[in-house]
Amino acid sequence: MTHAAAAHVLALNSGSSSLKFGLYRVGAEKAELLLDGEAESIGDGPGKFRAQDSQGRELLAETASIPSQQDAIKRIGQLLADRKAPAPEVIGHRVVHGGPELRLHCVIDDAVLKQLEAATAFAPLHVPPALKVIRFAQQHFPGVPQVACFDTVFHAELPDVARVLPLPKALRAEGVQRYGFHGLSCESIVRQLVDALPERLVIAHLGNGASISAVRNGRSVDTSMGMTPSGGVVMGTRSGDLDPGVLIYLAREKKLDAGMLEDLVDRRSGLLGISGVGSDMRRLHEAAVSNADARLAIDLFCYSVRKQIAGMVAALDGIDLLVFTGGIGEHDAAVRAAICGGLSCVGVEIDAARNRTGGDPLSAAASRCMVRVLPSQEDEQIARHAWALLRRRSS
Repeated sequence: MTHAAAAHVLALNSGSSSLKFGLYRVGAEKAELLLDGEAESIGDGPGKFRAQDSQGRELLAETASIPSQQDAIKRIGQLLADRKAPAPEVIGHRVVHGGPELRLHCVIDDAVLKQLEAATAFAPLHVPPALKVIRFAQQHFPGVPQVACFDTVFHAELPDVARVLPLPKALRAEGVQRYGFHGLSCESIVRQLVDALPERLVIAHLGNGASISAVRNGRSVDTSMGMTPSGGVVMGTRSGDLDPGVLIYLAREKKLDAGMLEDLVDRRSGLLGISGVGSDMRRLHEAAVSNADARLAIDLFCYSVRKQIAGMVAALDGIDLLVFTGGIGEHDAAVRAAICGGLSCVGVEIDAARNRTGGDPLSAAASRCMVRVLPSQEDEQIARHAWALLRRRSS
């Protein structure tokens, strides 16, 4: 493979019960999407498998049992064969957390797999399914190089005032620090802005998982998530930041052990815990008409995000651009309006009509900073990194 040669890259983005995928042709100048899709509800009743071409035209949409990530990998392989798609020359995986040792995207070998196994302690909700997908992909695509792309890399050079947690130095030496997440999403926003990249940028990645990041001249200087993806703003099923005394109280008085606390803060809290209705913002909007708890969940989410954005503005000593991304950030005009409605003090004002229709920019003429909606392109970012590592390996 020459330095300039393009390659076909399969990007895999795994969740606890889902697997997104995209096949790209990547070269030095661009990454061209050939097809993409998602396997949903893996191991949970009737699964869904869908795929579309580069123009967004549906290739298939089927409902069938997908018992495991291994079955999802097989189904993706079958799709590529049925469509006579090019065989992937490298496979890139999104990995949420690499722990303290893995702070750069890398080609996966046995040593990396061992380090990933050790990193499950930092993200037990996310790393185990990613490890399963990596191993199944190695089996299904033997001989194809596999690359790990970490969400923490974008935040790897946080300044000490943002990175260091106020705990004893011995714990910090063991890797207890702020790592930050949604880094691939943030990288994709910075890349899309290209020459329009401002000095002071705040990125609000809002989805089932949500985080706010402060970016100065393209580099992360602070972010809302901490050592794990459980911290920061209120999320779908995750609590976000809590008074540590709450966990001490629950352990001491309610006799909750580590596993029970993890289940509480990661799977039964957030929007789900507040509303009692669900974690999906679309469902909460429907329920909020008659359900006060659903309305409170939405309000608390917007309030939490608004406070974090204001904090990131303080970290940057001002703001030039606010970008909304992620499923909620890209598609929920009501949430964007509620968040921005409380940020006039820092110069954020949006145009109501453009916000409703998704106009670009969303900001009103009087706004002291620009407000935009940009798509999170994590999978393309994975493909670009995988190609770069393959090229480096082959040179």
